Amino acid sequence: QVQLVESGGGLVQSGGSLRLSCVASGSVFSVRAMGWYRQGPGKQRELVAVFTAGGSTNYADSVKGRFTISRDNAKNGVDLQMNSLKPEDTAVYYCNLQAITSTRATISAWGQGTQVTVSS
Repeated sequence: QVQLVESGGGLVQSGGSLRLSCVASGSVFSVRAMGWYRQGPGKQRELVAVFTAGGSTNYADSVKGRFTISRDNAKNGVDLQMNSLKPEDTAVYYCNLQAITSTRATISAWGQGTQVTVSS
């Protein structure tokens, strides 16, 4: 069974920075994609930033130039450095892993979510 453990998040003033981390545990054979999504109050969950299997990264237009995703292959983890935060970045942030397990099952796992609140 694959589990994702998230850390980071919290309350920050507009213009501030936060860093989120996510580490996957369990029998991961191959990572297809790993990244971060968020769900703001009254909104649908949306992509923030993701690494794909080919090593490329995709960012939401709203965070380009402010957020940076980085990958720790040894830990099967990803970090999200968030700079110049805005109140509209307030959301619950979720880590997502799409992978093939050691039993060759294809999975999409989610973390428990971590709250990011940006005050104006």
